[in-house]
Amino acid sequence: MLDQYLVSGSSKAYYIPDFISQDEEEYLLRKITETPRQKWKALATRSASPFGPSKSVVRTGGEIMQKGTLVPQAMPPFLTTYPDLMGRLSGTSAFASSPHQRPNHVIMNEYLPGQGIMPHEDGPSYHPVVATISLGSHAVFHYYSYRNDGVDHGALNASSSPSTRAHDASRGRSVNDVPVLSVFLEPRSAIITTDALYTAHLHGIDDVHRDTFVGAGRLRLPRSEGDFKGDIDEVQIANWRAVKDGESARVLEGGGELERGTRYSLTCRDVPKVAAGDAFRLLGRR
Repeated sequence: MLDQYLVSGSSKAYYIPDFISQDEEEYLLRKITETPRQKWKALATRSASPFGPSKSVVRTGGEIMQKGTLVPQAMPPFLTTYPDLMGRLSGTSAFASSPHQRPNHVIMNEYLPGQGIMPHEDGPSYHPVVATISLGSHAVFHYYSYRNDGVDHGALNASSSPSTRAHDASRGRSVNDVPVLSVFLEPRSAIITTDALYTAHLHGIDDVHRDTFVGAGRLRLPRSEGDFKGDIDEVQIANWRAVKDGESARVLEGGGELERGTRYSLTCRDVPKVAAGDAFRLLGRR
């Protein structure tokens, strides 16, 4: 099933437009926004927004403890019954090689206009497949590579770009500022990242209020103080011909701007190591 959704120029990413219906999106947005505020946690890598504080993230499916072990909890029914997103993702075959053959951990994310997330890795606790479902607004998803310069960049220079500073601080490795792959994410779509694109690359979203396109699927990169993108001002959106929304497709092809609204995403992954027995009681299960 996945082969028809392969992102052009990549053997590791799959883009599925209209993964859910508009009615399903409205239902999911309602259930997500009904989640009590005390369950939402802020992320240090999430950029600020003048629109107000973000609820940021809610982790469902359990807590990941030391050594990458998941102490499981039941997911909300809107993830596992109607519209059964976990079953639908399992049906794509993307998780066919994962231990549970479907996601067992989902992070709900809230992005206000102007918010993004710095380039980062998801880490070794997960099987190397991640499916991200977008709701409410579009975004542009960038994948980045590490610089292969043989230099330890753990001691950061104040003039380093925000993307380099973000990951070097924890890994001592420098990140290329120009993405190796850029994908347009429509509302109701799913992007599935696998294999080396998951394990050896980073991914992030620019913190902009609008995305500017110059035509033929090319995105103008945002500039900020400290960026070192050289002469690169634009990148190609790899999946621009696969975009279904009429207005978005028109702007991608002919140029213009697309304003970002509030976007929710569901980041779905399989944690191989799952605790059992007494571990359940640590989280109040009986």
